[in-house]
Amino acid sequence: MASIAVCPGSFDPVTLGHVDIIKRGANVFEKVYVCVLNNSSKQPLFDVVERCELLREVTKDIPNVEVESFKGLLVDYARQKNANSILRGLRAVSDFEYEMQITSMNRFLDEGIETFFMMTNNQYSFLSSSIVKEVAKYKGDIKDLVPPPVEKALKQKFVLK
Repeated sequence: MASIAVCPGSFDPVTLGHVDIIKRGANVFEKVYVCVLNNSSKQPLFDVVERCELLREVTKDIPNVEVESFKGLLVDYARQKNANSILRGLRAVSDFEYEMQITSMNRFLDEGIETFFMMTNNQYSFLSSSIVKEVAKYKGDIKDLVPPPVEKALKQKFVLK
C-alpha cells in the first residue's frame, strides 16, 4: 500500500513552520496532499484560492506534494485521496490537547486513517499564522518567518487595507 498523507490546515498564511512540516512529511510519505481548509471559527486574510496559490508556489520544488482545498470532513477528503495518514505539526505542548481531540474524532469517524504528529523545528516553535499577520500588519520584519512569496503577498494585503 502506498503511504499517502494529508497535511491539513488553514495556512492563513503559510509560514516557514508549515513548510518545514510539509518538506519533512514529503521525506516520510510517498505522497503528501496539503489540504487547505476553511476554518469557520477564523476570519481569513487570504481567501482559499490565494492560500492554495501561495502553497503551490512555495512547494513547487517538492515533487510528491500536491495542494488542494476541501470543504467538509477531513476523513472524507482523506478517503477520496486513498490516504492512510493525516500529518499534523505540533509546536508546543499547548497544541497537543486540541490535536488530541481532533485526532480522536477522526479516529472515531474512520479507524483506518492514522494521525502522525511531527514536532516543528525548534526555530519555528513560537510561530503561528496569527502572529505573522499581526507583525505584518504593523510593518514588522517577517522575512525570516515566511517564504518570500508570502512576505510579498502580506505586504500587498496590508498596503491595500
